[in-house]
Amino acid sequence: MATENNAETEELSLPRSRQANERLHALIPGGAHTYAKGDDQYPENLAPVISHGRGAHVWDIDGNRYIEYGSGLRSVSLGHAHPRVIEAVRRELHRGSNFVRPSVLEVEAAERFLATVPTAEMVKFTKNGSDATTAAVRLARAVTGRPRVAVCGDHPFFSVDDWFIGTTPMSAGIPAATTELTVSFPYGDLAATEELLTRHQGEIACLILEPATHTDPTAGYLAGLRELADRHGCVLIFDEMITGFRWSEAGAQGLYGVVPDLSTFGKALGNGFAVSALAGRRDLMEQGGLRHSGDRVFLLSTTHGAETHSLAAAMAVQTTYTEEGITARLHALGERLAAGVRDAAASMGVGDHIVVRGRASNLVFATLDENRRPSQEYRTLFLRRLLAGGVLAPSFVVSSALGDADIDRTVEVVAQACAVYRKALDAADPTPWLAGRPVKPVFRRLS
Repeated sequence: MATENNAETEELSLPRSRQANERLHALIPGGAHTYAKGDDQYPENLAPVISHGRGAHVWDIDGNRYIEYGSGLRSVSLGHAHPRVIEAVRRELHRGSNFVRPSVLEVEAAERFLATVPTAEMVKFTKNGSDATTAAVRLARAVTGRPRVAVCGDHPFFSVDDWFIGTTPMSAGIPAATTELTVSFPYGDLAATEELLTRHQGEIACLILEPATHTDPTAGYLAGLRELADRHGCVLIFDEMITGFRWSEAGAQGLYGVVPDLSTFGKALGNGFAVSALAGRRDLMEQGGLRHSGDRVFLLSTTHGAETHSLAAAMAVQTTYTEEGITARLHALGERLAAGVRDAAASMGVGDHIVVRGRASNLVFATLDENRRPSQEYRTLFLRRLLAGGVLAPSFVVSSALGDADIDRTVEVVAQACAVYRKALDAADPTPWLAGRPVKPVFRRLS
């Protein structure tokens, strides 16, 4: 919760964070290195700048402590400064982090990953998710000789690279010819996907999607995509950046039993350290290697892709997940939180307006107006009240470091926020409770 000077007060004051945000904007486009971390995602003058974190808590530079959700955009699933991960990293730091030839740690990390995700046969590590998904798309185009990419249009993000960003409202600087090569299909609709594949017969190199998001796939859907990809000769790619580890240690493919040709992992893989992975079938992955006679594919080649301390972090994460049953703990914590938030919202008469969605390990919330339409204004009101109560929650995505007391406190703060939400609904106008501009969506054409 917040420190004593603001724990019980109506508003949060962040003078040092406000000054730091001005410095950030003066030096860094957008004021952050990730758009989803921008201060436009938070109520005006209430975007805390973080000093440090431990476990499920973070402290801002104004001295306020928060229970944190969605840590590191879902990457810190074990909690900040997790001792097993930090110890593994510390062991490598004095040994050097990058060499002119592969470290033995690279093969050890590959062996560990492929033992954890046995549906894959080869793996290559890199630093961020976009590099991995773009490498998967490039490989699919190379092996099929086809130009088009089919992305699931119901999923919000796949890459910062042109083939995807050109399809968003932030497409400035991307040639139309590039964007025209990306087409979309709806999640859960096999008939529409087959119609797309038929309409572009022989042109689509791959289907790329998150295998699951806020809801589980319907029975037979992923298997149906597998069959469509096989029949139409395209590569099936699962983006497991979020589902990896949170759904099961082997990702959604391990949980649902459908094997993609290629898959990408990141986020939870390093518990905040920069590491992601492209994995998949040997005959495809080897096209980016040296042991074949065809044209070489420039798959992934990154100076820092195999930093030893990041690979050590990834191995420690996988060990912790398997030995400590982390996935099950994430689900139990999420179920407790979801039930508490839903009860609090219902008790305040806003159960139809603050809606918790998603798998228990990956909860998000929707803020709906008096007509039950998504509302940035009501989201702003809700976030303001959460922050005032010491809860930093752009989502309700849990980490395993949360305790029962953290969940109970969060539900208490949510109940207080819901009481204000009810007043705004009754007035059919949240404006008096915003104290500034509403929060904004990440993908928008104008600032």
